[in-house]
Amino acid sequence: MPAEERLTELPGLPGTPGYAHAVTVSGRLAFVSGQVAVDATGRVVGVDDLAAQTRQALSNLHHVISVFGADWSDVVKFTWYVLDVSDVQTIRDVRDEMLRPVLGELHNPASTLVQVAGLFGPDFLVEVEAVVSIPDQASDV
Repeated sequence: MPAEERLTELPGLPGTPGYAHAVTVSGRLAFVSGQVAVDATGRVVGVDDLAAQTRQALSNLHHVISVFGADWSDVVKFTWYVLDVSDVQTIRDVRDEMLRPVLGELHNPASTLVQVAGLFGPDFLVEVEAVVSIPDQASDV
């Protein structure tokens, strides 16, 4: 697996609450554009529902990375953009619901969360982008 090491504990820094400080990789990387809560027809999913929007955005992200033969264990870093950081636990809960079956006891990828004044559509509450280490057996896309 190209995502080789998840650095979670360092002298002089507090432990991470479920994510890695850094992840080392080998091989090719994919930089996945931010995904939001839209369905296949482009309609917003989960208006005013952060959990539903997070689930849909992660589903869309997973759809993109699966084209490369990648899965959640190949995600090196997430960057989250949210309108309101006070409900970050909802994002964490949905993230864990979706990633735990693949990651098991591994820490989540490195992660950054940024509160923003707005996203590209007025109904969006969250957007997530990722850096993904492409598995060696993946074909060119």
